[in-house]
Amino acid sequence: MASGRSRRFAALALAGTTLLAMTAGRDARAQDAKALDVKALGIKAQTQAPEATVPVPPPLPPERPAELKAATAPGATVSDPPRPPERPAELTPATPPASAPEPKPAEPPAQAEVKPGDKVADKPPEMPVPPPLPPERPAESSGEAALALKVAAPDDAACRVRLKRLGAAFEPLPAIVNGQCGTPLPLKLTGLADVALPQPATLTCAAAEALARWTTEVQVAAERELKQPLAGIAIGTSYECRGQNHDVEAKLSEHAFANGVDVMSFTFAGRPAIAVGAMADGSAEGRFLDAARSRACGFFRTVLGPGSNAAHANHFHLDERERAAGRRLCQ
Repeated sequence: MASGRSRRFAALALAGTTLLAMTAGRDARAQDAKALDVKALGIKAQTQAPEATVPVPPPLPPERPAELKAATAPGATVSDPPRPPERPAELTPATPPASAPEPKPAEPPAQAEVKPGDKVADKPPEMPVPPPLPPERPAESSGEAALALKVAAPDDAACRVRLKRLGAAFEPLPAIVNGQCGTPLPLKLTGLADVALPQPATLTCAAAEALARWTTEVQVAAERELKQPLAGIAIGTSYECRGQNHDVEAKLSEHAFANGVDVMSFTFAGRPAIAVGAMADGSAEGRFLDAARSRACGFFRTVLGPGSNAAHANHFHLDERERAAGRRLCQ
């Protein structure tokens, strides 16, 4: 039995040894295969690396055409480059003539040397000739005559014809000259068509015509709002040499040129007069004054009244002041 047990142990030992040998061989083969893969990868990397680092030479340029090649033989020296063609004669500017030498200024005569004992004649120094005086200023351009307002009198013959057709009563006046105030052809307006003027107005024909035309519109407003015809217009100021708003430091008013008129009140045949001023809203008198004032903007270039300023609180100021671009002032 002892011998049988020994044989079993020996068989087991042999089997274990054989298994170990097989395992060692397998591991060795795996290591050899891995080494071969690494070697192959290294060889491949070495093979591809030069292709990535070595630059590809650029292509050569094309050969120069034969017609552009120089005719000079190889090795021969090249002379001066060819010159451009000469400029045509008709395009060549003429040579300017040589300028003559500038004359030298004459030298003053040499003064003789004065020796001690010589007598020298005493001559006074020559005085320079004064320039000629300008001509004298004409008398009409000097002093007060130069300040006088000189304006050619306008031809208002056609205006006077229209004024008569409007039924106005007027008479011509001599020219008004008062410093910068005045007008060359004033008129004395004494009445309008079916409307009395208790105070005559001294106006230019243009201002008188505007007043006459405006009065016809006021008559329509009186009959519509008051059911009464207009009988008269009270005039406050027409021509007056003064500044605007009676200010001595202001520029001249249109009254100074007989080009403005102040309307103070309106009279009627069957009712009391209406003075220009503030009226109750909605009243017949207020509507009449508003209509008269708005109609005036169609005939006069300046219309001022109650509400414009304190100086015009009790009258309508109407004038024909000309402004740039025909602008009107209606307040």
